[in-house]
Amino acid sequence: MPEQSTIPTVPTFADAYAYALDAWQRSILFLDVMRQRGTQYEEHAARTAPHVLDYEAELVSDGRKLDRPVNYALVRIVPPAGAVIDPLKRPFVVVDPRAGHGPGIGGFKADSEIGVAMKAGHACYFIGFLPEPVPGQTIEDITRAEAIFLETVIARHPDADGKPCVIGNCQAGWAVMILASLRPELFGPIIIAGAPLSYWAGVRGQYPMRYSGGLLGGSWLTALTGDLGAGIFDGAWLVQNFENQNPANTLWTKQYNLYSKIDTEAGRYLGFERWWGGHVRLNAEEMQFIVDELFVGNKLAAGEIQTSDGTTIDMRNIRSPIVVFCSKGDNITPPAQALDWILDLYDSVDEIRAHGQTIVYTVHEKIGHLGIFVSAGVARKEHDEFASNIDLIDVLPPGLYEAVLEPVGPAVENPDLVTGEWVMRCEARTLDDIHAFGSNDLEDDRRFAAAARVSDINLALYRTYLQPWIKAMVTPPMAEAMRSMHPLRLQYEVFGPSNPVIAWIEAAAGAVRDARQPAAPDNPLLALQENMSRQVADGLEAWRQMVEHLSEQTFHAVYGAPALQAALGIDTNSDRPPRRAAKNLLHKALLENRIAALKADMAKGGLREALARALLFIGMARGRVDERGFEAVRRLRRAHPSAKQLTLAEFKALMRTQYFMLLVDEEAALAAIPKLLPEKVEERRAAFAALREVLEAPGPLTGVAAERLQRVTALFGLSGEMPVPLVVRKAARERNAS
Repeated sequence: MPEQSTIPTVPTFADAYAYALDAWQRSILFLDVMRQRGTQYEEHAARTAPHVLDYEAELVSDGRKLDRPVNYALVRIVPPAGAVIDPLKRPFVVVDPRAGHGPGIGGFKADSEIGVAMKAGHACYFIGFLPEPVPGQTIEDITRAEAIFLETVIARHPDADGKPCVIGNCQAGWAVMILASLRPELFGPIIIAGAPLSYWAGVRGQYPMRYSGGLLGGSWLTALTGDLGAGIFDGAWLVQNFENQNPANTLWTKQYNLYSKIDTEAGRYLGFERWWGGHVRLNAEEMQFIVDELFVGNKLAAGEIQTSDGTTIDMRNIRSPIVVFCSKGDNITPPAQALDWILDLYDSVDEIRAHGQTIVYTVHEKIGHLGIFVSAGVARKEHDEFASNIDLIDVLPPGLYEAVLEPVGPAVENPDLVTGEWVMRCEARTLDDIHAFGSNDLEDDRRFAAAARVSDINLALYRTYLQPWIKAMVTPPMAEAMRSMHPLRLQYEVFGPSNPVIAWIEAAAGAVRDARQPAAPDNPLLALQENMSRQVADGLEAWRQMVEHLSEQTFHAVYGAPALQAALGIDTNSDRPPRRAAKNLLHKALLENRIAALKADMAKGGLREALARALLFIGMARGRVDERGFEAVRRLRRAHPSAKQLTLAEFKALMRTQYFMLLVDEEAALAAIPKLLPEKVEERRAAFAALREVLEAPGPLTGVAAERLQRVTALFGLSGEMPVPLVVRKAARERNAS
């Protein structure tokens, strides 16, 4: 058969008429959605506590009533009909970012962080905020308030098997990490999603937002913006920064997508715009701290931030597992900014273990920054797995892991031990795996250090010569007038109900819906429209890439100049990064004492300690921990009343102690196992069978793990007995069950 012609179809008069009618109707309906958006914006802004939570919530604690009042509040999420909450499961606390938008994105819809946590049976709480800050409140005040909120949640769940799991989205991530550094006893596992912690990190040629501070001369513009706001920093400027990162989407694609799918897209568009247009405000002092200490100064991972009482904020103090969720498609918080704090704090995985820290990360391949919090697909996969396996994460041995998700299929062993549609396993990783996502070299760090010095100088000059004049001239009414004229607000208000010019749109849109005649999908003019749209988007994308490339080259040329670095006092001879966390000599001394105590206690304990030690010894050979193994432990615990006496916290402490014993002196720890076992062979045989049940839940043991199993068999005094293959034991269980 001859090949089909690729020549575009020439539109007929009927095609042109149908398209023209369709385009006109879509234009009217598009304007009506803009009208609805404006009305929604004004109604949302008029609320006392606007939010976009899709759940009913009841106030638990009002931060405005604390000794150090803040505009934050703790609410309990009321479970929807059909949700069954288990009082024995740890509660979840979701903290939303105060980054220009209002609260609620963590519970924006059913498939959300809050939704999947309640589906897994966990009580849920939410920490949100009001649009206006309390005068004089600081970031430290907010940290104190959130500590009180967590204390309240813990007190409300005395029977829960574990401290709350806290989720910090975006900027709330660093806030949660600061609090966990100061009050580690309040936390169960911490999930930080799309949260920047290493602000200078990145990869050349990708996502150059990190250069913005240096190219603008530092944080003096932040101070100027706060002064022009009469002590208030308008969050609309933060939203503007988000939009500037993707001009193709901001200026064209988002609106075109609505216009081209006007019959189906309006609901989703308006739902998102309700959050996107909910601009909030910060005290100027709060924003100055964020920019000076974090974005430009990059002081958090280096342990260079102190509280007002002199306490150093050191993330190595955190004792709870830290789950880092980021994405390669995130241009706001790329993987390097989400993960390189690990490289700032530690020289090796052994050092992570020495501090008793467990760090788990997972990197999405393509989802954007907002998708990390709002994507239903991400909620059903990553967040669902985190919620379902949070206890597994909590009891992982110290170290660095990557959470790998594998779909449940016919080839998956023991699918009955899997709680969802994915199997989660935590695979051991090294710092080289973190380096692979991109990290600065020494020259890059010196350039950013130079930019930080320039920022300090410019800020000091501004405060000395300009700030007094600005503060004297700007009055609160003037500042409010300038805020109302912000372009992002005007684009909503121009279509709002206060504009009489658009009064005709609602009636016209109603008439159009009654007579709606969309063009046929094969109309050639629709294809031409799509092609023109792609060209516009591609042009804006090319412009973005050109500007970003120029920005990167300018930053490196200016701040990499040897003369400037010398003038700023940057040490170009040192091989130590300018912002590397210092080592703690006291921790070294405490670690030596701990090692001595572990060696002395290797022969203490009983069967429980022996099983935990053997389980870890064999499991370490696999280099991963699988959710099916942990589910097998759960079922064994439910089946044996004596095992129920061990709480999750006690089980975690047991596993960590035995793990450290193996790290300190593996041979001595193994040699002590026979001393911990009962004398009766039947008891040892039953315990060993339970051990194999857990070890083989993810599948049969092979290689080094199988060799270690044989060694443990001998330690249990059972080497003369032929181990029953997994498939045979599984078939026997099925026969007994039937």
